[in-house]
Amino acid sequence: MGGPRGRKLTSEDKLCAIKLVQEAQTKGCRKESACEALGVSLRTLQRWEAKDNVVDLRKGPKAKPAHSLTEQEKTQILDVANSDEFADVPPNQIVPRLADKGTYIASESSFYRVLKSAEQLARRGKQKAPTHSKPKSHVAIKPNQIWSWDISYLPTTVHGLFYYLYFFIDIYSRKIVGFEVYELENSSYAEEVIKRACENERIQRHQISLHSDNGSPMKASTFLSTLHQLGITPSYSRPSVSNDNPYSEALFKTTKYCKRYPKKPFNSLEEARNWVKEFVEWYNNEHLHSGIKFVTPNVRHEGIDEEILKKRITVYQEARAKNPGRWFRNIRDWQRPTEVYLNPSRPI
Repeated sequence: MGGPRGRKLTSEDKLCAIKLVQEAQTKGCRKESACEALGVSLRTLQRWEAKDNVVDLRKGPKAKPAHSLTEQEKTQILDVANSDEFADVPPNQIVPRLADKGTYIASESSFYRVLKSAEQLARRGKQKAPTHSKPKSHVAIKPNQIWSWDISYLPTTVHGLFYYLYFFIDIYSRKIVGFEVYELENSSYAEEVIKRACENERIQRHQISLHSDNGSPMKASTFLSTLHQLGITPSYSRPSVSNDNPYSEALFKTTKYCKRYPKKPFNSLEEARNWVKEFVEWYNNEHLHSGIKFVTPNVRHEGIDEEILKKRITVYQEARAKNPGRWFRNIRDWQRPTEVYLNPSRPI
């Protein structure tokens, strides 16, 4: 029962409901069942059936409150707000300044309310309204097109002291293409890792874009100079928005929540580096990544995943042919993902 969401039921709607229920009862239908069909509770219908409750009496106050602003006061508020002295400041600035002069006209909320009713509640002054720009969208259709990187902490046995884990990941294959652990967070260390990664992957100039957040090592002038020399295009997340760098964030979560992650802090830098090296070997060559149809990052990076996924489709089709009664839908989707998006401009 009831019309569009948010529309109040009129007295005619209520009378119509009462009449429909009565007609249903004369034909042998129970009152509760008729109410359920209309979407009205029995208690609500009983309240409507009362003589004084068919019409909604909630119409607000019958008389205007004695303390409400007069038309003269509203005009005064608008005159003050639009005067040369206060034209560029909001009400929360106007009211205190008037009080300093020994004048009180109305509260801040009254100023806002009057300005709103006069359609003058816009941003006052030269300052422009803040804009929320979207991050640049990227799409990778093959390996070594778009990399992402970030730095995370690794705990040590010394309270308050951390090692810093540098990870560079290819978003298409999810392969960790560069990594290292250092005692400091420094752009010069990042330069070492990116140079080594480019050498190992045989990256050519203007081949890849490198995405990161807005940390100081990421925007350091020396690091940007290194990227320029390597022909790498930098890309950045919006300030304080970690979701703009999801692949690196997901990688760090996998790192620190996998069963291989040590239960105790690292005793030395060498121990941390050895563990990270073992983790990267496992992650790239053994870990079946859910984002790339449960193949390993190295397999996808080398293009072998297409044949593996075709074999899986064949296995599933044969299984369905043997027991068709157990398959009510299509087989599992093992189609190879051909495009990987970073901050897409629209849902995909």
